Amino acid sequence: MGYRHIDTAWSYTTEPEIGATVKKLIQEGKIKREELFIVTKLWVQFHEPDQVEPACRQSLEALGMDYIDLYLIHFPMAFEDAKFTKPTMTDYLDTWRAMEKLVDKGLVRSIGVSNFNKQQLERILKMDGLKYKPTNIQVEMSPYLGQEDLLQFCLKNGISTTGYASFGAPGQDYITKDAPKTLEDPTIVQIGRKYNKSSAQVILRWGIQRGFAVVPKSTNPSRLAQNMDIFGFKLSEEDVKAMLALDRGYRSNAHLFKACKDHPYYPFEK
Repeated sequence: MGYRHIDTAWSYTTEPEIGATVKKLIQEGKIKREELFIVTKLWVQFHEPDQVEPACRQSLEALGMDYIDLYLIHFPMAFEDAKFTKPTMTDYLDTWRAMEKLVDKGLVRSIGVSNFNKQQLERILKMDGLKYKPTNIQVEMSPYLGQEDLLQFCLKNGISTTGYASFGAPGQDYITKDAPKTLEDPTIVQIGRKYNKSSAQVILRWGIQRGFAVVPKSTNPSRLAQNMDIFGFKLSEEDVKAMLALDRGYRSNAHLFKACKDHPYYPFEK
């Protein structure tokens, strides 16, 4: 279908499958490694500086690759375990210094952060001896969570932004029963009718026009194709603003991390 940006993470446990599939497609001559942009992420129990490189090499081995295009710190918070139960005070600035060494060693092409807030991103940019600034930040971004302030800050500072859960994460097992149904929002549905496009296509187009990349998740082949088919139309400025006005500060996954709100590097509103 033309997808070349693949977003994964150690915590998703999909790295081995992605690696096997990519290897098969390369052997069949259908793609070349350099045509792909592979993103994976450092999980919360690997923040200690001496654990960063081993964790990265573990992901490389699972992917069966020589390098990662973009390696992100998955969360600013560090924990002793993988399930957010034993917090540690490891400063993500120390983790960042270890991430920089991965670039120097050629293990990764670029580094960035995920689920950081604007103040935490600024703190990295202002750190003493910064060698590589974050090239990308990945955060939840949807019509119900516009993140306009963070997005404009990143655009101003030359940091690319990737938005996940663009549709409000429908179908994910962590979604609460009372979660708003973004794809059914009347404003978005009406805009879709105007362009003869689905709500999902309108949301993805809205993200691209605002200046950030989108990583929609789907297991449905026809929807995968539909999600890629967003380059033949353009939303009006009025429609972009109307969707931005839907912002209600809704985070689809915030309830999962409420127990972490006392962590010094908790990134969301408490």
